[in-house]
Amino acid sequence: MIVALLNQKGGVGKTTLALHLAGEWARKGKRVTLIDADPQGSALDWSEQRAREGLPRLFGVIGLARDTLHLEAPELARDADHVVIDGPPRVAGLMRSALLAANVVLVPAQPSPFDGWASGEMLKLIAEARIFRPQIIARFVLNRCAARTIIARETAEALAEHDPPVLAARIGQRVVFADAAQSGRLVFDIDETSPAAREITALAEEIGSLVR
Repeated sequence: MIVALLNQKGGVGKTTLALHLAGEWARKGKRVTLIDADPQGSALDWSEQRAREGLPRLFGVIGLARDTLHLEAPELARDADHVVIDGPPRVAGLMRSALLAANVVLVPAQPSPFDGWASGEMLKLIAEARIFRPQIIARFVLNRCAARTIIARETAEALAEHDPPVLAARIGQRVVFADAAQSGRLVFDIDETSPAAREITALAEEIGSLVR
């Protein structure tokens, strides 16, 4: 399975979700490769920090911020159970290549009426990719949700009838994600029984159910 996390809006948590999904699948014994397709290289930076901290390598991280991604990702997938693509913001060629590479496209969005879930350009790119690969599965995923807020509920309700639809699993606004990122860790490394860890597990399981 090749999963791409894409949104033209920056700051929605693509890298955090990509790293944690890769880590969750690796913890379950899967062979995982993460492709850092963002020219900023945040996932590569995280991987280097993890090595400096002397933490075990859970999965490989490869920098491939180029528009031949749709040709190279399937080759990498031959030696992995899952490939996770951390996509770029606002780089149309790279975005299109990542869309054509993926089986599952996740569009992270924060619960706000002004956030990326309303991006007509992102939806247009998904529609274009489906002309060539109609089997692409696309879903929104609500990220950085404050607990029990009206806006989170309203955003979920608005996306319930949307195409692409929104996943049931959602990720909370939790300081532990930022703490983990700075030290090359994942929330599982800090506390595998935490609410954050349980949310990531639920998200990974729901994504896996899409392609069974």
